[in-house]
Amino acid sequence: MDRVVTKRDYSLLGRDSRAAVESGLAAAEWYHTDIPRKQMKELMKREDRPAIRDTALWLGSMVVTGALGVYFWGSWWCVPFFAIYGVMYGSASDSRWHECGHGTAFKTRWMNDAVYQIACFMIMRNPVTWRWSHTRHHTDTVIVGRDPEIAVMRPPDLFRLVLNFFGILDAGHGIMDMVRNAFGIISDAEKTFIPEQEQPRVVIVARIWLAIYAATLALAIYMGSILPLMLIGLPRLYGAWHHVLTGLLQHGGLADNVIDHRLNSRSVYMNPFSRFVYWNMNYHVEHHMFPMVPYHALPQLHEMIKHDLPAPNRSMLEGYREMIPAFLRQLKNEDYFLKRELPATAKPYREEFHADQIAAE
Repeated sequence: MDRVVTKRDYSLLGRDSRAAVESGLAAAEWYHTDIPRKQMKELMKREDRPAIRDTALWLGSMVVTGALGVYFWGSWWCVPFFAIYGVMYGSASDSRWHECGHGTAFKTRWMNDAVYQIACFMIMRNPVTWRWSHTRHHTDTVIVGRDPEIAVMRPPDLFRLVLNFFGILDAGHGIMDMVRNAFGIISDAEKTFIPEQEQPRVVIVARIWLAIYAATLALAIYMGSILPLMLIGLPRLYGAWHHVLTGLLQHGGLADNVIDHRLNSRSVYMNPFSRFVYWNMNYHVEHHMFPMVPYHALPQLHEMIKHDLPAPNRSMLEGYREMIPAFLRQLKNEDYFLKRELPATAKPYREEFHADQIAAE
């Protein structure tokens, strides 16, 4: 008898969400590579120095390029400076909110909180909402109906992916969520992962942000120039391409509804500039297995456990060469996925939760 294929329901309140709970996929016990306790404790050690250095470089580069962009405004000389400023604002902020949200970038808590708030504003992600959203993402990584941060659903919407390289849809949704939250409205989906006592803070943050954007827009109208918006707001659009370029590689084309990060996450070797912007999140299997290991220790973690992981893609280009064909095949067969090959030294996958999926290789 042919298997009946039903389309995935990504709603956090829908059929697949209930099925994930009933089947044991929700809040399941995930596979982890064995690491001696002493070594793991050393890896998890938090430090201020690496993050202070990298944050000074990040914000310092924004001050310099932003100032030069303003100075050369009105000539083509401003373009390269705003191009760099945009990447630091619209892409580097994505990795900064992420790592500081885990509380691992700095040893000092207020430093994590300060950078988290700044980066969330830049990337237009409410710091309260996304703290809880990301907790769910790590608990139920790419579990359909449970993970609110699945970037590429099946079948993939390729037009949406292209638009997001310019931040258009994500920023649009961020603005709509900000306005909705500012009027005190918390969606039913948000209520599934934001504790009730935290929901008033979502509203407060949204109102503060709305006031900042309104003031920036008013200044631009008063000056008769978009220059203020080139510094606040628009970089979320023209600087988004890098975080989308790297972010799609995290889980794109890989398995869903599994409880082994080696199947649903991808590590990629990247150039030093991209690693700085991305804060080493290119070691993404390692990060999902051990999310409390700071970003600066991920290369060391990778060397310790690579015997148990699929081989990383050797470059972003190689990653896209395998991912894009997978997206195209998922347009016709949404059950298709790329199954990662493990080295002979690795422990085998746990197959029980994805036995009904077919990797058409």
